[in-house]
Amino acid sequence: MEILVIGAGVGGLAVARVLLAAGHEVRVHEQAPGPRTGGKAVLIWSNGNAVLDDLGITLEGVGNRIDRIDALTSSGRLRTGQDIAHAAARYGFETKAIARRDLLGRLAGGLPGDLVRYGMTCTGLTQHGDRVTATFDDGTADTGDLLIGADGHHSAVRRHLWGESGIRAATFGTWQGLSPIGIEITGTHRHLMITGKEGACGLMPAGGGLLQWWFDMRWTPGEPRPASPLDELRRRFGHWASPVPEVLAAATDDDIEFFGHHWNKVRKVWGEGRVTLVGDAAHTMPPTLGQGANQTLEDAWVLGRELDGKDGDPAARLRAYERARYPQISLVSRMARRNPANWRIPPLIGRLIPETSQSGMLARFSNRLAVQSP
Repeated sequence: MEILVIGAGVGGLAVARVLLAAGHEVRVHEQAPGPRTGGKAVLIWSNGNAVLDDLGITLEGVGNRIDRIDALTSSGRLRTGQDIAHAAARYGFETKAIARRDLLGRLAGGLPGDLVRYGMTCTGLTQHGDRVTATFDDGTADTGDLLIGADGHHSAVRRHLWGESGIRAATFGTWQGLSPIGIEITGTHRHLMITGKEGACGLMPAGGGLLQWWFDMRWTPGEPRPASPLDELRRRFGHWASPVPEVLAAATDDDIEFFGHHWNKVRKVWGEGRVTLVGDAAHTMPPTLGQGANQTLEDAWVLGRELDGKDGDPAARLRAYERARYPQISLVSRMARRNPANWRIPPLIGRLIPETSQSGMLARFSNRLAVQSP
């Protein structure tokens, strides 16, 4: 089949790899003028790493293995810890923090050089019989047998299917950076989550001397942003215990970017006819579980299985993909949205359940998220 993919991010490239391997003809349209080299780091958990392995992609030589997540108070007291290495040892795939550009580079490796058509902003689509046509802002169009919307939170494909409704603002936004900050935490395999009345801070070593850092604060759409975000972060968080002041001292304005977080209720059917969605286009969620990229990879893997040599109506295969993903992604989305971190409430679980029990819970959670081998 001829399959059009809108978007060349994690979801678009993963879908392209899966569909090309199944023998389909794939054309990817991306609105950016060239390959994406920006963005910060993402956390690839065991389930995401399992999908990458099945796609023939290794993360060896990039990123940084994460063995622990420790939650601290703003005064530096350990609130709770989770042994991620325990889950990795049990299920065979480690968790890694990796710069998004490096992940995209691995996903693009080996793909045809002319696969992605850049500078192509999708402005609409139409279905006619057994064909789908996408139109673009330069006046051109492309037609295929199926269309996959992998164009993220601001998805043009989703807007065509759902209209403007469905996406809601979360209660917080994030200032973040990926910087070469030479302090102790940068060289470890330890991920810190620090909370206090002012908000929250996350520190995640991403390999190569880089530290992914972020600060979460309450946010509503349309509110004015500070003239100097870094000055505001230093004012608000600078008195917290080490290593927060060191991170803020080393960061620069060139490092920082802002994301206001959103979510949508996952639909049981999110496509229509010969069109479907993957990743944030289908299920935008707050980053409190770190599962965004991982669930996108799972989408691509399941979609590939449904379109790999199966007989029957291709539109029915897309609906089968959506039905297969709904129980899993709706669970993860609800957990992300209801997580106490959305309100920056220190987790009660850390005070009531010992670390050994928490590690077992995390292992079972990782297994519940993991994709089973085809």
